[in-house]
Amino acid sequence: MPDDMVRGALGLMSGTSLDGVDVAYLMTDGKRVRAFGPTGYRPFAAAERKILRAALDDANDLVDRTARPGALAEAEAIVTRASAEAVEAWQIANRAWLAVEGGRSGAPAPPPVDVVGFHGQTVLHRPEARLTVQLGDGRALAERLGLPVVYDFRAADVAAGGQGAPLVPVFHRALARDVDRPQPLAILNLGGVANVTAIDGDADPVACDVGPGNALIDDFVTDRTGAAMDAGGKLAAAGRVDEDAVRRLLGMHFFTLPPPKSLDRNAFKVAAKVHGGLARASLEDGAATLTAFTAAAVARVVPHLKRPPKSWIVAGGGAHNPTLLRMLAERLAPARVETAERAGWSSDHMEAQAFAFLAVRALDRLPLSYPSTTGVPVPMTGGVVARP
Repeated sequence: MPDDMVRGALGLMSGTSLDGVDVAYLMTDGKRVRAFGPTGYRPFAAAERKILRAALDDANDLVDRTARPGALAEAEAIVTRASAEAVEAWQIANRAWLAVEGGRSGAPAPPPVDVVGFHGQTVLHRPEARLTVQLGDGRALAERLGLPVVYDFRAADVAAGGQGAPLVPVFHRALARDVDRPQPLAILNLGGVANVTAIDGDADPVACDVGPGNALIDDFVTDRTGAAMDAGGKLAAAGRVDEDAVRRLLGMHFFTLPPPKSLDRNAFKVAAKVHGGLARASLEDGAATLTAFTAAAVARVVPHLKRPPKSWIVAGGGAHNPTLLRMLAERLAPARVETAERAGWSSDHMEAQAFAFLAVRALDRLPLSYPSTTGVPVPMTGGVVARP
């Protein structure tokens, strides 16, 4: 296809919260977002989540990113199957929309799905060892769907000495071009791991992982109650923050490092148990302390930026946690903190949209990462293209 051809792309994201597969449609030329389209979601069943959690443990000793010992092979099959089912359900639900956009008479038909961006499930991320592992069989997915699939987005960046994360900043930059907010603008994704993109004028975005996101909170609540998360932040709202524990956790070396930097989902797991006082904390106090640590970790990135952001737009699962949003607003004041929905975006599907955008960029061999976002030596493209 010629340059600047607008494509229809589906992005798939199964994040570190292990809740399910998000799917989102985007019309893009890989440079600007031309239009958003319908979204979908395929949740992981409880039995599937159990295997995925086992895979996280089994991945700890990996030295070969292609190896699939223990639960990893079964987990990869689950991720691939769930992703295929997410796309197939989306196609069935949106046949009429694809025929005529939104069902509006006389409206131009959107491009069909030209490519699928398949992130897969991250089970290990150790860029210092030049090792990152995302489960998901891109070639099998392409064969099942009969569509080109771009996958394994992070490997090239890590192999070149970059952090391999975050990869969404180039999409954040495209979004920021069409939103009226004062700059510097920070776009914060609160998934299992939290990452931020700082956008300031025409300079390349500055980005990094900043802290634990929802991972510590989710795991603590799951261990104590069996529930997947602190729904609505209600447990944390009822608890008392152990400020001494928060200070101890903020003393970790990671927080002294400037961007770019990245994290494994379980990077703070041991430290939280040792320094977080969780064993003696009540359910509510533990949730409150981990929520406060998550907010404080975000705030700790501000001194590393050239200028403090004037506004923050929050996406990801954490955007649905009012207690976390309140703590963020307190620690980031006087900057404005708002959710992606207030900016006209999607909190739940932004990362899936991002991988649709990245898939088109990968097809055109445009950069996915930059020295200022992952620390890669030069702007780099990435991804592997599988065709049916």
